[in-house]
Amino acid sequence: MAYRWISFTTDYGLHDGFVAACHGVIAGIAPDVRVLDVTHLVPPQEVRAGAAVLAQTVPSLPEAVHLAVVDPGVGTDRRGIVVVAAHGVLVGPDNGLLIPAAEALGGVYAAYTIDSVPVSATFHGRDVFAPTAARIALGADPGSFGSAVEDLVRLPDPLVAAFPEKLVSDVLTVDHFGNVQLAATPADLELTGLTGAVTVHSEHVAVPATIGQTFGDVPPGANLVYTDSAGRLAVAVNGASAAAVLKIGPTEECTITASPTAS
Repeated sequence: MAYRWISFTTDYGLHDGFVAACHGVIAGIAPDVRVLDVTHLVPPQEVRAGAAVLAQTVPSLPEAVHLAVVDPGVGTDRRGIVVVAAHGVLVGPDNGLLIPAAEALGGVYAAYTIDSVPVSATFHGRDVFAPTAARIALGADPGSFGSAVEDLVRLPDPLVAAFPEKLVSDVLTVDHFGNVQLAATPADLELTGLTGAVTVHSEHVAVPATIGQTFGDVPPGANLVYTDSAGRLAVAVNGASAAAVLKIGPTEECTITASPTAS
């Protein structure tokens, strides 16, 4: 099966030529395939954050080959893999990055190693993953790149713990606006019985917040707990950055408790 699209997700940033080099390799192999950049601003080496962004984005994309590289183990014995899902193919390192997106695309159907030899020990995005994605987009059999994989690496489940009037959750992502997305869902919040005024805690600070639906539910500068567009709980500040206020980032722990002034 051929694909018209390749999506591309990395932690490469935009200061260097890494993204362009991968685009160039794809263009040289599959010049008519279009590349859709998801993001290249995943926090460096934060595999869980990259996995979350990719998994939340792929359901909105056309059926595609999904190229993703957040790869702190580059050059080690970690495998490069092709994962075939029900509604797309994913290419990248075998470090858990691809699996949540594969599940969002209908589940893992098959997986294979990529047995090519890279030119550089530290730039497998250019040398291994981009050419593999391009060839699959042109119709190459995913199983032609290596042997079948039965033991895919999976990320540990993020912490979510619900208690009466208390919710503890890992942070999944922080977006461009500083909104802090939690692993917890509205169903987890419902188990706590928390409503209205709450307190949001990070390792460093505790701030008052209101459980609401949208940013305008609180005054400018006030803190809000809401359900984001991916169906996760998130913390925001109306007109400012919740990440800055809470001094918190991906993989850190956030706790929501009843407000001491709540009746």
